[in-house]
Amino acid sequence: MPVIRLFYDDLEKLTGVSIEKIKERLPLMCADVERIEAEYMDVEFFPNRPDLFSVEGVSRALKQFLDVEPGLVTYEVEKSGIEMVVEASVLEVRPYIVSGVVKNLRLNSSAIESLMLLQEYLHRGIGRNREKVSVGVHDLAKVKPPFRYLAVDPGFSFVPLDYEEEMSMEGILEKHPKGMAFRYILEGKAKYPLILDSEGNVLSFPPIINAERTRVTESTEDILIEVTGLNENVSFALNVIACALAERGGLIQSVVLRSPDDRKGVEKETPCLEPETMEISVKEVNSLIGIELSAEECKKCCARMGLGAEAKREGTMAVKIPAYRYDILHPWDIIEDIAIGYGYDRIKPELPGTMVIGEVHPIEEKKRTVREIMTGLGYFEVLTFTLTSERKQFELMRQTLRKFDQNASRSLRKSDIVKVASPISTEHTMLRCSILPNLLEILSLNKHRDLPQRIFEVGPVVLNFKEKYRLAAVSTHANANFAEVKSAVDAVLKELGLEDAEIVDSEDGAFLAGRRADIKKENKNIGVFGELHPEVILNFALSYPVVGFEVDI
Repeated sequence: MPVIRLFYDDLEKLTGVSIEKIKERLPLMCADVERIEAEYMDVEFFPNRPDLFSVEGVSRALKQFLDVEPGLVTYEVEKSGIEMVVEASVLEVRPYIVSGVVKNLRLNSSAIESLMLLQEYLHRGIGRNREKVSVGVHDLAKVKPPFRYLAVDPGFSFVPLDYEEEMSMEGILEKHPKGMAFRYILEGKAKYPLILDSEGNVLSFPPIINAERTRVTESTEDILIEVTGLNENVSFALNVIACALAERGGLIQSVVLRSPDDRKGVEKETPCLEPETMEISVKEVNSLIGIELSAEECKKCCARMGLGAEAKREGTMAVKIPAYRYDILHPWDIIEDIAIGYGYDRIKPELPGTMVIGEVHPIEEKKRTVREIMTGLGYFEVLTFTLTSERKQFELMRQTLRKFDQNASRSLRKSDIVKVASPISTEHTMLRCSILPNLLEILSLNKHRDLPQRIFEVGPVVLNFKEKYRLAAVSTHANANFAEVKSAVDAVLKELGLEDAEIVDSEDGAFLAGRRADIKKENKNIGVFGELHPEVILNFALSYPVVGFEVDI
């Protein structure tokens, strides 16, 4: 989750509140204070609150939460007279774009750093690592409107950010650090998106890199924001940045977008900061939170969270949601805000009304047995996330989704894989179908520790929307070999009463040919073990041999 560095002098200046009071009350906004230093503190926020990914957004929320300036913030949006013409050539490459202007800014180094970090946090969260949404900010004084958003041939050249010489767009993807990191987004595209001014100067090559010409500096007073992407979330990203800059005293202005629609021009102005309205029931508020609040008290709680609320009819309220709140999708999200505004510290915990006698679940008994076996073999237990990515599960492990074969090593149908419908990051796109990649990641994070390292995990994997429990273990040191893992597997099978399991040749790509084996019982594949393939070891940035196994329990 994003960790935001908040400098005390900047925070006090923007909020008008003492840093001592901020330190005391900030955790009650559901923020986790990671560390407190002499001049700043690092605070972790949930990824569904991109409006809090900057000191400006945090200061706005604090002023509301601490009753300094409670209620819905209204930002005036003037007309800039600037146009952005969207050409048909770009619609098949990266079709969505919004834009806006913020004028009369006075930026210092900390303000610029906050802006750049906000931009990157938006790329990772809403933007899904720039693929869905990417943001560009530019010094408006260095370019001349109107602007054009179009697609051009890869040979088009300009000077990218942090460089002094021109590079072709194709060359940027091959040699520029940002190009190499994000070129996969444009893979297979015959043309690349580009934003030009009226004199042909380049502003941006989205979603890769801005031009050096439009770099924002401390002398920048007027900023042009452009957000491109593949869905409507471009508008949320624009609203978050524009409103953050407005907290610095900037004046928000709109940009007219002209898009082709057959032979008719389609025109709209962005940003649109009009709040949305959602109805909630006071009775439902009290039911979910477990306390008795009146409509007037709910209204005050909403104001502390930056929402506007008015009684509509008996028992219901109309709540206005600011344009920068990406996270409010359902009335229950508003009820959560009311609980935060009321204060979790004021809600008294209660014991359940029903007393019951529990017992240990059979799965937990089995897991306890497995833990005793593995710790007896000299392995340390770890716990990792069930959420993972296809890259870790398949690409880094040299695995592919193959035609299903009951006899093949860990063969999977595409229908077996459970994907996350709306992932919050590229690292959490599916539920794991194997534990071994997680263990290799743990080894990668502990390369600085002494060897040997032997770790295991017993836990669930999810296949075809069903949980299965597995044991996985890895060992790494200079002399790790097949004999070591084979002896560990033999011991585990014996202790689990699986002595009759059959050891047969394996074709699992994660392991080295000739030093791998499948575990079968009643002609059904229940596990695999062996020496990890050198390519897998390098994929996880490891330097020593690794052996491992994974078996259904």
